[in-house]
Amino acid sequence: MASKLERVIVHVLRKVKPNTDEKDLIEKTTKFIKRQINIELKKGNFKAFVEVGGSVAKDTWLNGDADIDVFILFPPTLSKRMLGKVGLQIAKGAMENFSWRERFAEHPYLETYVKGFRVNIVPCYNVNKGEWISAADRSPFHTKYVRTKLSQEDIRDEIRLLKKFIIGVGVYGAEIKVGGFSGYLCELLVLGYKSFIQTLKEISMWKIGQVVDVEKLYDGKYNEAQRYFDAPLIVIDPVDENRNVAAAVSKEKLGELITTSRYFLEKPEISFFYPNETIFQSSNVIIENLTKLKSDLVFVIFRSETEVPDVIWGQLYKTNRALKRLLKQYDFSVLRSSVWSDEKGSNVLIFELETKDISLSKRHIGPQFDSKEARNFLNKHLGAKNTISRPWIEGNRWIVGISRMYVNAIFLLREKLEDGGKNIGVASKFVENIKDSEIYVNEEIIKFYISNKEFAKFLTKFLKSKPNWIE
Repeated sequence: MASKLERVIVHVLRKVKPNTDEKDLIEKTTKFIKRQINIELKKGNFKAFVEVGGSVAKDTWLNGDADIDVFILFPPTLSKRMLGKVGLQIAKGAMENFSWRERFAEHPYLETYVKGFRVNIVPCYNVNKGEWISAADRSPFHTKYVRTKLSQEDIRDEIRLLKKFIIGVGVYGAEIKVGGFSGYLCELLVLGYKSFIQTLKEISMWKIGQVVDVEKLYDGKYNEAQRYFDAPLIVIDPVDENRNVAAAVSKEKLGELITTSRYFLEKPEISFFYPNETIFQSSNVIIENLTKLKSDLVFVIFRSETEVPDVIWGQLYKTNRALKRLLKQYDFSVLRSSVWSDEKGSNVLIFELETKDISLSKRHIGPQFDSKEARNFLNKHLGAKNTISRPWIEGNRWIVGISRMYVNAIFLLREKLEDGGKNIGVASKFVENIKDSEIYVNEEIIKFYISNKEFAKFLTKFLKSKPNWIE
């Protein structure tokens, strides 16, 4: 009789493995896209060629979740500015009968949808290995490398299982918004550890600074790799020993994956792969939950210009860190914080505080009574306006009771954001918009909650006491 782990794996694999019809449709779609691009290249007499990359080229995509990555390889003589310009021109011409939007990484590329598949058309350079001009130049080499290692169908299935697990526990995606694991990174881990289960066993034992070197390019010199990359997780790129494939992985996402791997190995469940979808709570329930909180939730809501998602999220995280630092500087205890955006201009920064109101007075610890600084300390605080309790000796140090400058977090935030937060580290793209931010506490957020379903899902999940994969 099959074990629970074996039954879970069989069940998941049956769902994630693409069927013949989907494979046929993807093959026809990629051929169509390549043909359209080649027509445009011929029109413009461009000496470039087209390659399909990503999970579609490697046959490692998940059933019903295929993105088609198409690369246009231009000669190195083309400038970077022209690479983006010409690449978009060709892509737009090829996809003129489809809706599309410009995206931006190191240079612009085009995102479109064809026959239900998301398609990324990315310009890059046709270079020799190691002679990279743009970051995208490595991608065709990644595809070739992985394909040479996929001699058996079984290993593709193991990769699919890991991808689905990582998606299920919420740590998939190398974009700034997520700070997680890319598809290529998942492929390398399985190629290195040989199977899905063995990969989880290895992950469950990882420590901060873990080094994974599939091709042994560092030949056991892992201390050297740790010093060079200085990252929570280091996975050496087999096609470029100077690149960390896991550079985008945050400590938080690494910690989540290590933890969930341990939980799954101890008690395998389908819910790790297919967690319950977050359903936002009714306004009455959310008000009740917010009222019952033993802490205070502070929401800073503001509009911004529409930007490329990675730019938006990078600026949001920077601003969130700045306001968190500000709150701590003035003695407000921040339990946790987060950010939300619809990526269309509506943004929310969330801070959970022990309390939004703190006492007027606080202890200020001074120097040792026998130190040279003791006299200056006494001169400064004796009779000062913010001195509440005269200095006294406690143990071997001087102590004084002083009044705080801010005792209400909302007042602090409003005052510091009046000029756009120029002096506290607010991201430059938000300085003008955040001046007009709205700040709410606890149930005051309910109007915005009701008006925005995606934010409602986010807040419902934020307030949950356990991860989605725990039933």
